[in-house]
Amino acid sequence: MIKAQGITKAYGSLSVIKGVDLDIHKGEVVAIVGASGAGKTTLLQILGTLERPDSGELIFGESKPMLLSDRKLSAFRNKHIGFIFQFHQLLPEFTAIENVMIPALISGKKKNEIIDRASALLDKLNILDRANHKPSALSGGEQQRVAVARALINQPDLILADEPSGNLDSKHAKELHELFFSLRDEFKQTIVIVTHNEELARMSDRRLTMVDGRFSS
Repeated sequence: MIKAQGITKAYGSLSVIKGVDLDIHKGEVVAIVGASGAGKTTLLQILGTLERPDSGELIFGESKPMLLSDRKLSAFRNKHIGFIFQFHQLLPEFTAIENVMIPALISGKKKNEIIDRASALLDKLNILDRANHKPSALSGGEQQRVAVARALINQPDLILADEPSGNLDSKHAKELHELFFSLRDEFKQTIVIVTHNEELARMSDRRLTMVDGRFSS
């Protein structure tokens, strides 16, 4: 589903990604682990088309998204990729359901259909009763479930999660980890997770370790 070949990325004189090759298959849950500063998040941003590599090629299905203009790349990202971050990145002025709806509104879908889809996702994630609460009125676990629903709203091919349970207590982290695998089983989602959580890494189909900008053998 995704093929990265010879990916490099530097910021000034600091080389962060040093020739990474990676194949990800549809329906896989892949965990990327490694010490802080190893390049995990930068690689995730490149896979998510948020950053362009300095060299190398990213193939997404039959597409080469890095050849697109910035405007077309944004549309590609909105359609094909969902993101889950450690600190949720929910907009504080909007309710839970409004936060979930935002990517679908950007894509131009019909509002009634978006409301139905957002409600169904919140129900699936057992937080429909919190739909009209703003993030400040939600617990950390509830906020992260809203972020998961937002990532799923456009039915993307790929979910990218950067330390998704890093800000949760052990109970909510375990629930989130189990949720990823139920989503994979039900929706055939492909999920790539950057994590320091060894339990989550062990649960994944593959555990890849980054060391100094490369995958270790």
